[in-house]
Amino acid sequence: MLLDLSPLRVSRDYRLLFFGQLISFFGSMMTFIVVPWQMYELTGSSAMVGAIYLAEFVPMVILAFVGGALADFFDKRRLLRLTEFGQGLASATLLVNSLLPNPKVSVLFFCVAAHAGLAAIQRPAFESFIQKVIPPELMSAVMALNSIRWSVGAIISPAVAGIIAVKLGPSIAYALDLVTFAGTIYAVYAISAVPSPENAERPSWAGIKRAWRYAFSRQELLGTYAVDIAAMFFAMPQALYPALAIYFGAQYVGFFPAAIAAGALAASLTSGWTRNIHRHGVMVTAAAALWGVAILAFGFSDHIVLALTFLFAAGFFDMISGIFRGSIWNQTIPNYLRGRLASIEMISYLTGPMLGSAKMGIVAETFSVKAALVSGGILCVVSVLVTAIFLPKFITYDGREGVKRKEIEEAERAEMLRVSEAEF
Repeated sequence: MLLDLSPLRVSRDYRLLFFGQLISFFGSMMTFIVVPWQMYELTGSSAMVGAIYLAEFVPMVILAFVGGALADFFDKRRLLRLTEFGQGLASATLLVNSLLPNPKVSVLFFCVAAHAGLAAIQRPAFESFIQKVIPPELMSAVMALNSIRWSVGAIISPAVAGIIAVKLGPSIAYALDLVTFAGTIYAVYAISAVPSPENAERPSWAGIKRAWRYAFSRQELLGTYAVDIAAMFFAMPQALYPALAIYFGAQYVGFFPAAIAAGALAASLTSGWTRNIHRHGVMVTAAAALWGVAILAFGFSDHIVLALTFLFAAGFFDMISGIFRGSIWNQTIPNYLRGRLASIEMISYLTGPMLGSAKMGIVAETFSVKAALVSGGILCVVSVLVTAIFLPKFITYDGREGVKRKEIEEAERAEMLRVSEAEF
């Protein structure tokens, strides 16, 4: 089965956000490639490139808690608007810094940290907004479409950004990123208002802890977090792209992430079959392990075509894992907890790449780039399988039962609120 376009047909708001973010993400991916390249040019250190992702990790973790609580209570449109403007300012600052005679490394760290912090606030609002405008049975299709949006930008943009960075300098790429923010700014001002859930909880530490207790009470959710963190921490290669470009050729610096994105796009375009698969935990585990195998093979590759082929395979399997993880999250989590749980999801799928990139940079600096990739691929496969073994309810999870559970939990909460109001 091919791609299911139903979400684009049934929701105007989803269409607006889809195409708006498609445009702005094209520019953002340029910055994603150019910042590490600029850091490597300024310092000559893979460890410093890895430190970029560590700088993103700290504000992301801290503000994800805040973003989740805000998304469950405040106007999601306002959160989306404010964070988009903030990210645009971060891109403008990168542009100004790149035009200086001696660009500051500290500004690179500050801007990526600010961008990550704002994304941590934005993502839960985006996820909980989508759940309100798209029915649960279409969430697999939404995950596939979101991956298409990501893949289109992540295939073309990095390749273009690499050529621009090498031939014209970082300033042009940052300027293009700034221009593309117009797409999302238009979308977040055109979408309809979506009210918060009835009797939504005010942001509080108690409410955040309640969401975490809920997440850790369900092995199927815990499994999605743990498997993805393990896979990405051990086998995410992005900190090594600048060093690999020196080995294969500077013009290829944007081709490595583009190959992963191309694989993800192929998975998304052929994802119609995922609607008929209900053993989501098994699929997440198998796909994450195959991601590790592909990275292991990439580490042994000495020819650019072979290297890009294995990265393509890695991206394919990573997207399959992502589609089924997203299905578990969006089909089974009650709406009144969706924003706070989205913040936990964000922490899970960004912790691995960010900390893993820092780890990869250190291992490559200490031993070699090949050693970092090969050891990472092996440890990825082992850790994913061990994690799955210790979470049996994750492996046996059936998506149909998850949907029923969500309906029961939402009905129970509605009844509890009705009784509470009657007593009051």
